Amino acid sequence: MCTRRDRDTTREPHRVVVVVRDGLLGMEFGSVHRLFGQARSDDGEPLYSVVTCTATPGPVRTDSDVSIVVERGLEAVADADTVIVPASDLDYGDDPVSDTALFQRIRPGTRIASICTGAFVLAAAGLLDGRRATTHWASAEQFRALYPQVRLEPNVLYTHDGDVLTAAGEASGIDLCLYMIRCDFGSAVANRVARGTVVPPHRSGGQAQYVAPPVRRSTASSIAAAQEWALERLHEPLSNEALASSVSMSVRTFTRRFTAEVGVSPAKWIAQQRVQRAKELLENTDHTIDRVAAEAGFGTATSLRQQLMADIGVSPRAYRATWAGVTSSR
Repeated sequence: MCTRRDRDTTREPHRVVVVVRDGLLGMEFGSVHRLFGQARSDDGEPLYSVVTCTATPGPVRTDSDVSIVVERGLEAVADADTVIVPASDLDYGDDPVSDTALFQRIRPGTRIASICTGAFVLAAAGLLDGRRATTHWASAEQFRALYPQVRLEPNVLYTHDGDVLTAAGEASGIDLCLYMIRCDFGSAVANRVARGTVVPPHRSGGQAQYVAPPVRRSTASSIAAAQEWALERLHEPLSNEALASSVSMSVRTFTRRFTAEVGVSPAKWIAQQRVQRAKELLENTDHTIDRVAAEAGFGTATSLRQQLMADIGVSPRAYRATWAGVTSSR
């Protein structure tokens, strides 16, 4: 839970230490410095000091064609109020790089945060055991396999569990930084930083609205045929009986084989495909919400809204405004 900290004007600025690794994602690094660096008190005094450190001081490669020179070593974290670990492009391999030596230098009570696959570093050190955490949706399956003891929430933009926070991806690192500023110094300060950066102070929904889930296809010809048949008729009522009949199978046999092949029940799969169809229509057409609901098989705009809110945390109009830039009230 975000609890605003009382500002002691006699104290030095809150010290944020960014721990970078080879393959640093430059956007995450720059966002942390920019956002915390813009935070000012009402009289214009900086509320944070932000420094960078790395395990071996010197040049650190980024994910672009430039490197940065980092002069500080891990000793910098010893007097940190907040430590932030951004992602590295090396995290996206089969064996994520995790340097855990730094956590031995962090004093108790220090706030620790990760951005994107930086969560792998926190998890490898055991900091996320039993805690809520998130990481980039594309790495969620790998993360869950490596760290089953972590309560992974792959659909949210960020998490806050005790003194440990995690953000889902590069842009959600901005959401997390603004959240921490809001926790530390209140909404007015965070909103000023958001306006200065030309970003919303808070985004609705979670990661789910940014994920394009694959259509789960069966390798069994009969089940695959039923899937193709259903995808052409999402606007129609689709019962298990109708799907089974399309491939001349009994409902019991069809349901059992479908679930075994696809991994979810026929009803669940149909619901997933209808959500995906609705998202595609919202992005790529100017159909009214009522028409989108009908063509995707939800029947009414109310049913579509309820399903989208449950699945991705935003309304059809909000989703369209994000992805299609359509502001029509239809």
